[in-house]
Amino acid sequence: MTARGWFLFSLMGVVWGIPYLMIKVAVDGVSPSMVVFTRCAVGAALLLPFAIRQGGLAGFARTVRTHWRPMLAFACIEIMVPWWTLTDAERHLSSSTAGLLIAGVPIVGVAAARLFGDTERLGARRMTGLALGLSGVAVLTVPHLTGGDARSLAEVLLTVVGYATAPVIAARHLKDVPSLHLTAPCLTLAALVYAPAAAATWPSSTPSAQVLASLAGLGVICTAVAFVAFLELIKEAGPTRATVITYVNPAVAVAAGALFLDERLTPGTVAAFALILAGSVLATATATTGPRRTPRPVPWSTRQTSRADGRVEVLADLPEERPGSTGQGGG
Repeated sequence: MTARGWFLFSLMGVVWGIPYLMIKVAVDGVSPSMVVFTRCAVGAALLLPFAIRQGGLAGFARTVRTHWRPMLAFACIEIMVPWWTLTDAERHLSSSTAGLLIAGVPIVGVAAARLFGDTERLGARRMTGLALGLSGVAVLTVPHLTGGDARSLAEVLLTVVGYATAPVIAARHLKDVPSLHLTAPCLTLAALVYAPAAAATWPSSTPSAQVLASLAGLGVICTAVAFVAFLELIKEAGPTRATVITYVNPAVAVAAGALFLDERLTPGTVAAFALILAGSVLATATATTGPRRTPRPVPWSTRQTSRADGRVEVLADLPEERPGSTGQGGG
């Protein structure tokens, strides 16, 4: 990966590691629909002028008109559904737990890639990785299966599926679309979709300064800046490597939750993180092949002759056939 790719990777590891903290703070003061609407509206307001300026209004409209189907799919799978389910889940789950569950994105990404036509053989190592990752998810989720947390866990797992599938769509169908021309209309559409629900759940009083700061951070840093950087990372490193930022995100999420929200770091959490991380690394590892055999040389004999036009022609004499040989290939 290039230096630019490593910079984008490091940036994404941080800016998509802190949303869990900000969502946890924001959802204590406003509804999940309000959180999603605000971050989409702020992100769209910041990016739309740059997107229109980049290719002109006509060029921007042409891009949307040409690619509207995959763009709609990307908006639904990456933004509209996952952001609401994740935000609603954090009303009951800690930001650390949500961040750790999202670490399963590369594991689901392997399945998503195969669903979209990847025929690469998984092999024992990658199958082991899938098993380890799923074990880590089980260790993390079992303690939360009582008291109404099952719904929250299902919402986070649905978010994982969306986050794993959307990069494949972007890489296959939107790789030629400029990042701003993809991000801005998707965020605008999501903001319009959530506007009625946000209006219906508008808070009766002004939220606290912490809630407002979290909403602003979600819109500016974790949406506008992060999305442009993420799409550039997909183009730079590919969708599989891009989702590997989820190796770093959980560590940032756990650290932020422990520092700012006093969330406990239990042995079970550490064990789950280790299993998910190891499983993700193994499940997304590039398949290796055995040592390549050097083909046995065929006893050809060659001679050169000069043609009338001055060019040299190489002639090959076929080896003599062994007794019983038909000279034909096998069926």
